Amino acid sequence: MSSDKVAVIGGGPGGLRAAQCVAEVGGEVVLIEQRDFLGGTPVAENYAGLTPRGEPAQPQIRRMIEVVTAHPLVEVRLGTELAGVAGEPGTFILTLSGSQTAEAQTVECGAIIIATGFGHFDPGRSTQMYGYFEFPDVITQADLEVMLSEHRVLRPSSGQPPERICFIQCVGSRDRQIGNEYCSKVCCAVASKEAIEIRQLLPDSKVFIFYIDMRMYGYWENEIYWPAQEQHHVQYVKGLITEVLPKGDRLLVRGEDTTMGRPMELPMDLVVLSVGMEPSSGTRQVAKLLGVKQNKYGFIDAVGAPLDPVSTDREGIFVCGAAFGPADLEDTVSSAAGAAVSAVGYLRSRSLTAAK
Repeated sequence: MSSDKVAVIGGGPGGLRAAQCVAEVGGEVVLIEQRDFLGGTPVAENYAGLTPRGEPAQPQIRRMIEVVTAHPLVEVRLGTELAGVAGEPGTFILTLSGSQTAEAQTVECGAIIIATGFGHFDPGRSTQMYGYFEFPDVITQADLEVMLSEHRVLRPSSGQPPERICFIQCVGSRDRQIGNEYCSKVCCAVASKEAIEIRQLLPDSKVFIFYIDMRMYGYWENEIYWPAQEQHHVQYVKGLITEVLPKGDRLLVRGEDTTMGRPMELPMDLVVLSVGMEPSSGTRQVAKLLGVKQNKYGFIDAVGAPLDPVSTDREGIFVCGAAFGPADLEDTVSSAAGAAVSAVGYLRSRSLTAAK
């Protein structure tokens, strides 16, 4: 007999929105999250503000969590991972394991939504030459986000506020050498948002963004790109950075100014690497367990895209957010709602067919 329950795998913004939407139309949900808390990457990495307008991240994510956990049709399983799957569409049997149960448990569901999110590119890979593990004052956007959430930006090497800060774009994105040929979509906007926040905290600082191409989607151009330059005096430099070297108590950033066609060297106190998105380990693991197709980069393949961006190649299994490719928060929650509608619609169409 078919189950009317939807299993949502992943408790970040996408999983939370998918669970909420399923429950709001009367569907039962089991929300499975491997961490011991909900909220996903924004909570795990202590995001300060949401792109593009910089609204405080934690209160908004907390409101999403409260809506889901208070709903009577949602069951939340924290510290729980998918360990196996059996059955068929309409009657999937999931085997779950985790820190909160001594023995593996099973859950029956009719449809599955994968909301396992993304992982950050590791800038310490050998193909990168920016000294992330070598120099303490080379950090990532995620590292900076933690500082911004604490309302203080300091050089890790000295604990002092930096006077000169730069961002290096496309670290781990648009890079054929490492195989990540895609644009990670949000890095330019996040760098611009963080640059504005730095200038607000440190008004005497100078902030540079070194970029290949600035990619601003939708309204981001007017919401964040031009204000960063015109109101907050962030300096955008079109160029390629080749290396970061120590020079005295500062870092020397070397590269080419591609607009002027000449080499450049600039001293910096803090270097921020705008690292791209990659499939999370959870995305890779869940894809293999569920037997759904992945694309060449390891993201889950949405086989009906662009008109159906949430269906996988396996009936009854849907995907949302950054599990199927780089996505911002707006993309994530909107695709999560789409996945929820598709999952509920799939189960109800099966019920109608069975009734006939």
